Amino acid sequence: MSTERRSGTVAALGAAQTLAWASSYYLPAILAAPMARDLGVSVPMVFAAFSLALIVSAVVGPWAGRAIDRRGGRPVLMLTSLVFAAGLATLALAQGPVMLFAAWVVIGIAMGAGLYEAAFAALVRLYRHDARNTITGITLMAGFASTLGWPLSAWLETQVGWRGACFAWAGLHLLLGLPLNACLPRAAPLAAPASSTARIDELPVASGSSRIGWVSVLLAFVFAVTWFISTAMAAHFPRMLQAAGASLAAAVAIGALVGPAQVAGRLLEFGLLRHVHPLLSARLAALAHPVGAVALLIFGAPLAPVFALLHGAGNGILTIAKGTLPLVLFGPQAYGARQGWLMMPARCAQAMAPFLFGWALDRWGPQVLAMSAALGLLAFTALMFLPTARPALVATNQASSAP
Repeated sequence: MSTERRSGTVAALGAAQTLAWASSYYLPAILAAPMARDLGVSVPMVFAAFSLALIVSAVVGPWAGRAIDRRGGRPVLMLTSLVFAAGLATLALAQGPVMLFAAWVVIGIAMGAGLYEAAFAALVRLYRHDARNTITGITLMAGFASTLGWPLSAWLETQVGWRGACFAWAGLHLLLGLPLNACLPRAAPLAAPASSTARIDELPVASGSSRIGWVSVLLAFVFAVTWFISTAMAAHFPRMLQAAGASLAAAVAIGALVGPAQVAGRLLEFGLLRHVHPLLSARLAALAHPVGAVALLIFGAPLAPVFALLHGAGNGILTIAKGTLPLVLFGPQAYGARQGWLMMPARCAQAMAPFLFGWALDRWGPQVLAMSAALGLLAFTALMFLPTARPALVATNQASSAP
């Protein structure tokens, strides 16, 4: 496939992913309070509905990945545009807690079949072992989802209310997201393997099913821990910095550094780190949060910007690793279904993170960073036990990523 065609695919899918993340994952941060006031429920209840959506997305993930393995990403992602629109329209029409939770269940279905894991699977289905740079490309674009989504949601809420904002996002999925996902190339039909041995040989770590099993467990653990940290920081970052001694204005300003740092980390992955094994970049990224957290614990608020930059850069690279590590460790066969199963614990951890980390922050104050640093070190340790791919596969990946 030509470079121009591949770049067009990345641009279309990256834009569609930006819309999907902005209108789902980043929606409650802006609309939860007005939504709760209008529906006569508490803000925690709105976030409980959002947590339910994350759990639903975990259940849907393996099914969606299997569908992408069989049919390619185009039909699945086009369908999710319709489901996103339906869920957001239902949310806009909600009159009480029952419809609130029902709407988030529908949105959760769309999230499970239409966010990064599905996009990564679509790219692997198209480009096989050559998908690493395209995965990085869409995360670079979608890294601005909060930067674009939060101001747009806030502006829509002031102009047309939270219901109008939900209707507007639903309309964008129909008018923009659906055509963008329709731009994806059709995946070639799957070729039947010549023998079961050929399929096993495709798996770089396959010296036996038990080895594949423990590698999967370690990888699922890494994803769950890093997503727990990422979601906890997203929910409580300013409040945590205030507990560490920063003023509210400083905490908000420092928190704004996380997004650009994530994009910078992904640019680093796209540039320098694409020439090394994805496992090495993941190990370095996993250390970033613990190093920053320890620095903040020891030196206090003056080093908060350093913590924000390290956390953001590490999180940006780890987002890419969630797509590239399963590819390089297991190969492209059944990538979508495997990705869905690997990310199931991560989605559940993500759903629990705001409550659990907030509870710990209330009781321990800034010392809660010791917990998140310890979790980050556990993820790094698990990554150290993961094997690298066969040399021939590494060479192939590096050659395909060369400019």
